[in-house]
Amino acid sequence: MERWEYKTIKYKTGGFMGGKLDPEEFEAQLNEYGSQGWELVSGFDTSMGQGASRDVIVVFKRRR
Repeated sequence: MERWEYKTIKYKTGGFMGGKLDPEEFEAQLNEYGSQGWELVSGFDTSMGQGASRDVIVVFKRRR
């Protein structure tokens, strides 16, 4: 039977009204987890209101 472990990471957004994330830095962090064997399975943002994002949440998994 396959066994999995999961990791959830929360990235704070920047900017005056939130919602800004440095795409190059974000990609570099995703690639770092990928090099450690983590596979991205989900990503979503949390709403601060009026369409602005407060945080970006990503979920990874890998075999144990």
